[in-house]
Amino acid sequence: MRAFRTLALAAIAILAISAPANAITFGQLDGNGHPNVGAMVLLDENGDPGLVCSGTLISPTVFLTASHCTAFLPEIGVDAHDVYVTFDPVVGPGATLYRGTAHTNPLYGGPESDPHDVAVIVLDEAPAGITPAHLPTANLLDQLDLKSQRFVTVGYGVARDDKTKGPASLFFDATRRSVDQGFRSMTKAWLNLSMNPSVGSGGTCYGDSGGPHFVGSSDVVVAVTVTGDVNCRATDVDYRVDTDESRAFLSEFVTLP
Repeated sequence: MRAFRTLALAAIAILAISAPANAITFGQLDGNGHPNVGAMVLLDENGDPGLVCSGTLISPTVFLTASHCTAFLPEIGVDAHDVYVTFDPVVGPGATLYRGTAHTNPLYGGPESDPHDVAVIVLDEAPAGITPAHLPTANLLDQLDLKSQRFVTVGYGVARDDKTKGPASLFFDATRRSVDQGFRSMTKAWLNLSMNPSVGSGGTCYGDSGGPHFVGSSDVVVAVTVTGDVNCRATDVDYRVDTDESRAFLSEFVTLP
């Protein structure tokens, strides 16, 4: 799973610590297109933010992300309340930071068929001027015509815009990007999306873990990014948040639709 493959990147390129991170390929600069999508960051020894994962504000003070983005914190000696979120389009020194408390799903780490890979960060204060995204109704994805449905994913981190150079075309600038995707398949827990630019889709890579997958042009988040292939070229595997399992966890922090 991509969560494990991101350890070296985050350690070397971002924070010099072990941390999962997962960024948009063949997409576009998001600017202020999705201001409720932010980055989970940790602070280095100089107090500067380093990207860990992406995520989405789903209530005035609740930030949705993935459990593999938070579960490792005790292992590196980071307290659950020493995490930060920024909604700036670019993560860097001087970014506006909101401190919060990470809550890993207590069921995280189950079988690959359903690892319960969803988490939240409860912010100490509500970011001003940002309208939260919406969670889906129960089992929304089961009710859609998925073969024709498009999705929009957003995230920070490693990017790619060249189809021919393989891993050599990956680059990192900690900038929020978005991209359109088509449907591939779905299971009870997973939404699998196309990220093949040859058929008009882009996808995720290292730095996007926990980031949202919106239904079309709506602000409804139906899944969070979890994993994919090593070269960020073929597969995009995302954990559904419309299932009874995800809703049971999220209901502890937000009012569900």
